[in-house]
Amino acid sequence: MTTTPSISGTELTDPQTQALLLKLTVLADDEIILAHRNGEWTGHAPILEEDIALANIAQDELGHAGLYLSLAQTLGGSDPDQVAFWRGPDDYRNTRLVELPKGDWAFTMVRQFLYDTAEALWLEAATRSTYAPLAEIAAKAVREEKFHVQHTALWVERLALGTPESERRTQAALTELWPHAAQLFQPVKGEDELTAAGILPDLTAVHARWTDLVTRHLVDKSGLTLPDAPTTQPGRDTHTEHLAPLLEEMQSVARQHPDAEVW
Repeated sequence: MTTTPSISGTELTDPQTQALLLKLTVLADDEIILAHRNGEWTGHAPILEEDIALANIAQDELGHAGLYLSLAQTLGGSDPDQVAFWRGPDDYRNTRLVELPKGDWAFTMVRQFLYDTAEALWLEAATRSTYAPLAEIAAKAVREEKFHVQHTALWVERLALGTPESERRTQAALTELWPHAAQLFQPVKGEDELTAAGILPDLTAVHARWTDLVTRHLVDKSGLTLPDAPTTQPGRDTHTEHLAPLLEEMQSVARQHPDAEVW
């Protein structure tokens, strides 16, 4: 990824601006939906420390979404609250990986590990973006994301190498989630141009690093088996039946009080 020269928002071409707006929205949508799923564990996690830890991870993901949407707003995007609370499932562009129900603890930890590793690698590469505002927010978020990876990687290993029941549940989670994970690396329209300009990371290279890291942890270290994955993925505008009820719950307060000024 090119590191120089640094460019500002006013130097982006209109096609670059539109592509970057879409990319920032896609990134934020994944964070918002996953944070909501993790928030469903509040008061229900296996132990108190994990209740607190997962709530903190959910807050971090929401914070990252806020960074992406605030940057998008400077480029002409909508207010972040409008984006989060006033769009329906047809407008959300999150992956199906993050919208699936929270499942059991093994399911949540495997999903978080797959997602966190992808985000950490992408953010690490984005710190070298030629677009200075993106490099700055990536530098803020990547440290938190690396902590998430450490935390969830330990849980996946612990569950996979624990009891026969925990191993069975962890393998079942991986079998269900793995076919959806590759969608995290689907480029948006115009992303190739942004990558060529050094504004966005090379998604192919990030995917290759992700595959290597998660395979070594899941297979070599944790003794799990990777299932087959489909060779193609539907677009991010194709959702499961689980997204609509999630949004209905998540947006209920905002929609009941549309004139509220303080949250």
